[in-house]
Amino acid sequence: MRGGSSMGRLVVAMLGAALAWGAQAQQVVNVICSTDQPWCEAAAREFQAATGIRVQQTRKATGEALAQIRSEAANPKTDLWWGGTGDPFLQAAELGLLEAYRPNYLNDLHGWAVRQYAMSGNMVGGFYSSAIGFGWNEELLKKRKLPAPRCWADLIDPKYKGEIETSHPASSGTAYTILAGLVQQMGEDQAFDYLKKLHRNVTQYTRSGQAQPKNVAKGEVAIGVTFIFGFENERQQGSTQVKWASPCEGTSYEIGGIALVKGARNKDAAKRYYDWLMSPAGQGAGAPVGSLQVPANRSFKADPRIPSLDSVRLIKYDFEKYGKAAERKRLIERWEREVNSLPR
Repeated sequence: MRGGSSMGRLVVAMLGAALAWGAQAQQVVNVICSTDQPWCEAAAREFQAATGIRVQQTRKATGEALAQIRSEAANPKTDLWWGGTGDPFLQAAELGLLEAYRPNYLNDLHGWAVRQYAMSGNMVGGFYSSAIGFGWNEELLKKRKLPAPRCWADLIDPKYKGEIETSHPASSGTAYTILAGLVQQMGEDQAFDYLKKLHRNVTQYTRSGQAQPKNVAKGEVAIGVTFIFGFENERQQGSTQVKWASPCEGTSYEIGGIALVKGARNKDAAKRYYDWLMSPAGQGAGAPVGSLQVPANRSFKADPRIPSLDSVRLIKYDFEKYGKAAERKRLIERWEREVNSLPR
């Protein structure tokens, strides 16, 4: 009997271990990441190694991510969305697609990150920041006997026809930040007049705002318009022909977003990934792989390679107004109708 009892205890123990292993194996979080692909991958890899939680993560531009989360609203398949420009996050909050979460480490964050929580009813956090600027290939410009642009006004000079690349505001949060920023700087009608002139010089609008630094570095285009950290990363990676500047008239900037999706199936795992991403470990995972945005968490020493925004002339960007879904839709529709429809 003792032998049978011992065997029974062994079977029960084995079953318990198997069930515990099975429960652990089921820990998963479904994620959309909208920042640079290397940071997306590094964060998922490091979090998974630290926690054992499996990260099923796809990389999508913010406009595409918003469209997916909106289409899945009745049956959410995404638990967490992080990285990329904050305007689409604020639009998702307005549409009721996100869940409020006010972490207990707000005092560790910069004021601009905390303001995103306040503005969105705690549905969107500020994850990082960076400014819009120009990058160019110095060798290519010299070969074509063109000066480097320093101001928005420079980009519409006819001598730059076919030399400029930027992204598409319907799919790219970067491009929407540029569009909304110019509207705030110039006034809407003047901004659209400007964008029509710029359109004549644009060779292509890419789906994502992350394409420009690499394309400039490779010499596929002379000038790119996107966030300056991407150009700085190419320069630090050895592409010394890449230079950049922030526009002399002033420029818009982003506060990258992070949010829990309403109705998430894996809420606990999503909160753990969220908190890890906002910690020094997650915030510091970007710079080693070339993501040089300014981190929201100020409780650790940020990588010295990250370009400072101190010398950049930032506009007073109205995140609340231009983060609304109706405003984004209206501006993009006007851009499609009045700008993108024109020949180049």
